[in-house]
Amino acid sequence: MHAASFVRIAAVSALGAAALAACAPTPAPGPIPGGGLSASFSAADFAWSTQSGAAAVEGRVDYRAGGQNFDCIGSVGLIPETSYTRHRFLTLYQSLDRAAVPAGEVRSRSGGEPSSDYRAYERSTACDAEGRFAFQNLPAGGWFVIAPVRAGSGEPVVLMRRIETSARGAVRVTLD
Repeated sequence: MHAASFVRIAAVSALGAAALAACAPTPAPGPIPGGGLSASFSAADFAWSTQSGAAAVEGRVDYRAGGQNFDCIGSVGLIPETSYTRHRFLTLYQSLDRAAVPAGEVRSRSGGEPSSDYRAYERSTACDAEGRFAFQNLPAGGWFVIAPVRAGSGEPVVLMRRIETSARGAVRVTLD
Protein backbone atom coordinates (compact mmCIF):
# COMPACT_ATOMS: atom_id res chain seq x y z
CA MET A 1 0.00 0.00 0.00
CA HIS A 2 1.25 3.48 -0.84
CA ALA A 3 1.69 6.31 1.66
CA ALA A 4 -1.08 8.24 -0.08
CA SER A 5 -3.51 5.37 0.67
CA PHE A 6 -2.59 5.45 4.37
CA VAL A 7 -3.19 9.21 4.44
CA ARG A 8 -6.64 8.76 2.78
CA ILE A 9 -7.58 5.99 5.23
CA ALA A 10 -6.47 8.10 8.18
CA ALA A 11 -8.41 11.10 6.85
CA VAL A 12 -11.58 9.06 6.34
CA SER A 13 -11.21 7.56 9.84
CA ALA A 14 -10.77 11.01 11.36
CA LEU A 15 -13.84 12.33 9.50
CA GLY A 16 -15.87 9.34 10.67
CA ALA A 17 -14.80 9.87 14.29
CA ALA A 18 -15.65 13.57 14.06
CA ALA A 19 -19.09 12.76 12.62
CA LEU A 20 -19.78 10.29 15.42
CA ALA A 21 -18.66 12.81 18.04
CA ALA A 22 -20.97 15.44 16.57
CA CYS A 23 -23.90 13.03 16.96
CA ALA A 24 -23.06 12.16 20.55
CA PRO A 25 -25.40 13.69 23.13
CA THR A 26 -24.01 16.52 25.20
CA PRO A 27 -23.73 15.70 28.88
CA ALA A 28 -26.65 16.87 31.00
CA PRO A 29 -26.01 18.87 34.13
CA GLY A 30 -25.78 16.80 37.23
CA PRO A 31 -23.06 14.44 38.34
CA ILE A 32 -19.65 15.80 37.50
CA PRO A 33 -17.99 13.50 34.94
CA GLY A 34 -15.22 11.59 36.64
CA GLY A 35 -16.30 12.89 40.04
CA GLY A 36 -14.37 16.14 39.61
CA LEU A 37 -13.40 18.23 42.61
CA SER A 38 -12.11 21.78 42.54
CA ALA A 39 -11.40 24.35 45.23
CA SER A 40 -11.82 27.09 42.60
CA PHE A 41 -15.19 28.73 42.06
CA SER A 42 -16.39 29.07 38.46
CA ALA A 43 -19.68 30.80 37.70
CA ALA A 44 -19.86 28.89 34.40
CA ASP A 45 -20.18 25.61 36.35
CA PHE A 46 -23.28 26.95 38.11
CA ALA A 47 -24.99 28.45 35.03
CA TRP A 48 -27.19 25.39 34.41
CA SER A 49 -28.77 25.76 37.87
CA THR A 50 -30.16 29.22 37.09
CA GLN A 51 -32.50 27.86 34.43
CA SER A 52 -36.15 27.22 35.12
CA GLY A 53 -37.36 23.68 34.63
CA ALA A 54 -40.08 21.12 35.29
CA ALA A 55 -38.26 19.44 38.19
CA ALA A 56 -39.22 19.82 41.84
CA VAL A 57 -38.13 18.59 45.24
CA GLU A 58 -40.66 17.54 47.87
CA GLY A 59 -38.91 16.81 51.11
CA ARG A 60 -39.28 16.35 54.82
CA VAL A 61 -37.05 16.15 57.85
CA ASP A 62 -37.47 12.93 59.84
CA TYR A 63 -34.19 12.66 61.73
CA ARG A 64 -33.92 10.68 64.98
CA ALA A 65 -30.83 9.95 67.02
CA GLY A 66 -30.24 8.87 70.59
CA GLY A 67 -33.97 8.25 71.08
CA GLN A 68 -34.79 11.87 70.22
CA ASN A 69 -36.69 13.44 67.34
CA PHE A 70 -34.98 16.38 65.68
CA ASP A 71 -36.85 19.37 64.27
CA CYS A 72 -35.89 21.61 61.36
CA ILE A 73 -34.55 24.84 62.92
CA GLY A 74 -33.68 26.98 59.94
CA SER A 75 -33.87 27.24 56.21
CA VAL A 76 -33.34 24.20 54.04
CA GLY A 77 -30.72 24.90 51.39
CA LEU A 78 -30.56 23.52 47.88
CA ILE A 79 -27.10 23.87 46.35
CA PRO A 80 -26.19 22.94 42.75
CA GLU A 81 -23.69 20.15 42.36
CA THR A 82 -20.49 21.40 40.72
CA SER A 83 -16.84 20.47 41.11
CA TYR A 84 -16.56 23.39 43.57
CA THR A 85 -19.51 22.29 45.76
CA ARG A 86 -18.38 18.65 45.62
CA HIS A 87 -15.00 19.75 47.00
CA ARG A 88 -16.64 21.84 49.75
CA PHE A 89 -19.15 19.17 50.76
CA LEU A 90 -16.58 16.38 50.83
CA THR A 91 -14.47 18.53 53.16
CA LEU A 92 -17.32 19.76 55.37
CA TYR A 93 -19.50 16.63 55.53
CA GLN A 94 -16.93 13.89 54.72
CA SER A 95 -19.42 12.52 52.17
CA LEU A 96 -20.94 13.34 48.81
CA ASP A 97 -24.02 11.17 49.36
CA ARG A 98 -25.50 11.85 52.80
CA ALA A 99 -24.44 12.95 56.26
CA ALA A 100 -25.64 14.02 59.70
CA VAL A 101 -22.88 16.06 61.32
CA PRO A 102 -22.95 18.24 64.44
CA ALA A 103 -22.99 21.89 63.30
CA GLY A 104 -19.89 22.62 65.42
CA GLU A 105 -17.93 19.96 63.54
CA VAL A 106 -18.99 21.35 60.17
CA ARG A 107 -17.89 24.85 61.24
CA SER A 108 -14.53 23.51 62.51
CA ARG A 109 -13.64 21.88 59.19
CA SER A 110 -11.91 24.12 56.73
CA GLY A 111 -13.76 24.06 53.45
CA GLY A 112 -12.21 27.39 52.59
CA GLU A 113 -14.17 30.58 52.55
CA PRO A 114 -17.26 30.15 50.43
CA SER A 115 -17.15 32.44 47.43
CA SER A 116 -19.72 35.20 47.75
CA ASP A 117 -20.72 34.23 44.22
CA TYR A 118 -21.43 30.68 45.40
CA ARG A 119 -24.21 31.91 47.69
CA ALA A 120 -25.99 33.51 44.72
CA TYR A 121 -26.80 30.02 43.39
CA GLU A 122 -28.15 28.56 46.64
CA ARG A 123 -31.92 28.30 46.96
CA SER A 124 -33.55 28.18 50.37
CA THR A 125 -36.94 27.62 51.90
CA ALA A 126 -38.34 27.08 55.38
CA CYS A 127 -39.72 23.85 56.77
CA ASP A 128 -43.36 23.83 57.82
CA ALA A 129 -44.47 22.66 61.29
CA GLU A 130 -44.30 19.01 60.14
CA GLY A 131 -40.78 19.38 58.76
CA ARG A 132 -41.83 19.48 55.11
CA PHE A 133 -40.20 21.67 52.47
CA ALA A 134 -40.38 22.08 48.69
CA PHE A 135 -38.51 23.59 45.76
CA GLN A 136 -40.23 24.16 42.40
CA ASN A 137 -39.30 25.03 38.80
CA LEU A 138 -35.85 23.46 38.94
CA PRO A 139 -33.70 22.33 36.04
CA ALA A 140 -32.63 18.71 35.90
CA GLY A 141 -29.33 18.01 37.61
CA GLY A 142 -27.47 17.11 40.77
CA TRP A 143 -28.13 19.07 43.97
CA PHE A 144 -27.18 18.97 47.64
CA VAL A 145 -29.95 19.47 50.21
CA ILE A 146 -28.83 20.72 53.63
CA ALA A 147 -30.94 21.35 56.71
CA PRO A 148 -30.06 22.29 60.27
CA VAL A 149 -31.98 20.31 62.91
CA ARG A 150 -32.07 20.14 66.69
CA ALA A 151 -33.60 18.00 69.44
CA GLY A 152 -34.82 20.25 72.27
CA SER A 153 -32.01 22.53 73.40
CA GLY A 154 -29.26 20.16 72.21
CA GLU A 155 -26.51 20.92 69.75
CA PRO A 156 -27.70 21.49 66.19
CA VAL A 157 -26.93 18.86 63.57
CA VAL A 158 -26.66 19.56 59.86
CA LEU A 159 -28.25 16.99 57.56
CA MET A 160 -26.98 16.70 53.99
CA ARG A 161 -28.21 14.59 51.10
CA ARG A 162 -27.31 14.53 47.42
CA ILE A 163 -30.27 14.25 45.06
CA GLU A 164 -30.80 14.18 41.32
CA THR A 165 -33.71 16.04 39.73
CA SER A 166 -35.14 15.27 36.31
CA ALA A 167 -37.68 16.83 33.97
CA ARG A 168 -40.07 14.01 34.91
CA GLY A 169 -41.39 15.83 37.97
CA ALA A 170 -40.85 15.83 41.71
CA VAL A 171 -38.09 14.03 43.58
CA ARG A 172 -39.17 13.00 47.07
CA VAL A 173 -36.47 13.08 49.73
CA THR A 174 -36.51 12.34 53.45
CA LEU A 175 -33.66 13.70 55.51
CA ASP A 176 -33.29 10.94 58.10
